Amino acid sequence: MQHTEGYVRSEIEHGIATIEFYHPSSNSLPGAILTDLAKTINDIGIDNRVRVIILRSTGDRAFCAGASFDELIAISSEAEGKKFFSGFAHVINAMRKCHKLIISRVQGKAVGGGVGLVAATDYAIAKEDAAVKLSELAVGIGPFVVGPAVERKIGVAGFSQLAIDATGWRSADWAKKHGLYSEVHKTIEEVDEAVRRLAEQLAHSSPDAMFQMKKIFWHGTDSWDTLLADRAAISGRLVLSDFTRNAINKFKAKPVK
Repeated sequence: MQHTEGYVRSEIEHGIATIEFYHPSSNSLPGAILTDLAKTINDIGIDNRVRVIILRSTGDRAFCAGASFDELIAISSEAEGKKFFSGFAHVINAMRKCHKLIISRVQGKAVGGGVGLVAATDYAIAKEDAAVKLSELAVGIGPFVVGPAVERKIGVAGFSQLAIDATGWRSADWAKKHGLYSEVHKTIEEVDEAVRRLAEQLAHSSPDAMFQMKKIFWHGTDSWDTLLADRAAISGRLVLSDFTRNAINKFKAKPVK
């Protein structure tokens, strides 16, 4: 699925589906990319050729810079705001409901919605400089939609640290200690080898057993269709404030490196 800027691509080989997304602004997530991600995950999740999914982004720097600032600043009503933030809700819910285990390959920093993507995968393998930050409060909103996924993975204490200290980075080691990352490696070659090894192992595992395990992992999240939609409405309202518009204009000149 190619767009004027960015894309979502997928391929299936030997039972392993790889979903890759890209955007020139540090792999940020405009609405079109979010829509395509959700659809791709939903489609592959029920594809009988697939045993396991790898989620990755392009490039050797940022894994994902989160919401597109250009789209945030263009939002002019609460309805538009809810629709935009619902894009993140749809992706997280697609990952939650997916019948396959999802491995994330995190080659660089993750911000905001990018942290939510990682948290919604079942196993995250990261490079040692893949720091994380929930920057939403710094621009006058909050990590409302991704919050349940992050909190589920690292607990209330870890989530509150990230959410409150919205300008501070937490290291990959911190993310591993708190359970966001499953593995951390020094080089991208080591990351890729670890992703390949685990994906091939799971590709030879019982699909039914993995699906039953995934249902257990996500037990207690049946309300998230409604919960995340309600959270999207909160963000959709807050993004219209003068505080947020001024803050986003300042942040637009600071892409994730």
